Amino acid sequence: MTYVVTENCIKCKYMDCVEVCPVDCFYEGENMLVIHPDECIDCGVCEPECPAEAIKPDTEPGLESWLKLNADYAKSWPNLTQKKSPPADAKDWDGKSGKFEEHFSANPGAGD
Repeated sequence: MTYVVTENCIKCKYMDCVEVCPVDCFYEGENMLVIHPDECIDCGVCEPECPAEAIKPDTEPGLESWLKLNADYAKSWPNLTQKKSPPADAKDWDGKSGKFEEHFSANPGAGD
């Protein structure tokens, strides 16, 4: 098992999860984070820290595409080990549907 970052992180990009991760397995995209599934130790401390509830265990049904997205982008996006400020409009995007189709960016973030 591993944890995956899902659609609600897009344009919210809260980073409370990064701060508690004991193995630094978060990677930063332009407008969301992903978890490297081969580095995640399944401790689960990140899940309750996400204000947007965007982190889920990969055992939940229907998350196969998110697991693949996390694995793929963790290979090319920079590692993130320190919490940064979320976007100023993060609360406006929290809970909105259709964010992947309209707002997902494959561009990397800045990392540490």
